[in-house]
Amino acid sequence: EAALATPGAPPAMAAGIVTPGGLEWSGVRGVRRVGADEAATSQDRWHIGSNTKAMTAAAYARLVERGLTDWTRPLADVFSDVMIDPAFAATTPDDLTRHIAGLTDPTTLPLLMAARADARPVVEQRAAVVRTALGKPPTGTPGRFAYGNVNYVLLGAVVDRIARRPWEDVIRDEVFWPLGLSGAGLGAPLHDASGLGNAWGHEGPPHARVAVDPATPWADNPPLLGPAGTAHMTLYDYARWLQVMIGGEQTWLSTEGVRGLITPREGQPYARGWITRPETWAGGTTTIAHEGSNTLWHTIAVAAPDKGLGFFVLSNGGLEGRVAAVPLIQKLIVERTT
Repeated sequence: EAALATPGAPPAMAAGIVTPGGLEWSGVRGVRRVGADEAATSQDRWHIGSNTKAMTAAAYARLVERGLTDWTRPLADVFSDVMIDPAFAATTPDDLTRHIAGLTDPTTLPLLMAARADARPVVEQRAAVVRTALGKPPTGTPGRFAYGNVNYVLLGAVVDRIARRPWEDVIRDEVFWPLGLSGAGLGAPLHDASGLGNAWGHEGPPHARVAVDPATPWADNPPLLGPAGTAHMTLYDYARWLQVMIGGEQTWLSTEGVRGLITPREGQPYARGWITRPETWAGGTTTIAHEGSNTLWHTIAVAAPDKGLGFFVLSNGGLEGRVAAVPLIQKLIVERTT
């Protein structure tokens, strides 16, 4: 309630504290839409934006553990029928997950966003991005971290090719279903877990926010960007996901597999879908964190795997909603660890 009283706060927020045993605490406050009084509930689904990336990396990890591929397989081998620039000949899926392939959003994001008007099947669209992005020299420096959504669009194309079925099916079959994320899906959430109404995302500055109907095409990024950021789920689903990342029950993926997702290369700041750094509150151990937003929603998650603690805040006020979400997650960390 205090967080929602912050100037610029989103219409609604959901938050949770997670341990290896599951969701330890959660809270939901606020309204589903500005100008209305329908309260958000624990059954609402929240769009998690770029926090989808870690799930795409996890789906690939499942394919690795099944022996269908590996992290160091060159993209030139995966896409042997595509003319790839020599600079990308040795680029691997692992490079894509860590944003060190030499690909940058400024030169590719306009192409990705224009896909909303593309009528081709999304798998064909991703294949076209492979040809466009890898068919010319890097716009960045290979080996140097540069965050770019195109990396995960390409990873989705790798999944399409290796699994021989769309990433959309793979993320469901390898992540959502086996982890029991029953409220998870893709795109702007149309209804809550009970099949009734749901919170809507919002656009515009805090003083003039407008609720965006999830049924409209502009309520989310184009489906092409799915592997980089179009998942939605309930707070219980996200808690379950975070639980696995901090040492919870791991029959879904081996301990080594999970550790591989959250461990950066030496000297690099980013693991496979997670920003990493040591934190005092975590006893100096390495924490994982990420923010996500499709501009209408916002998600932030922070966790200390070695301490078995995770925290998240979900909101529907657009990226501007982080003005309340960030202080709230910091407050939760302090309250739980002191």
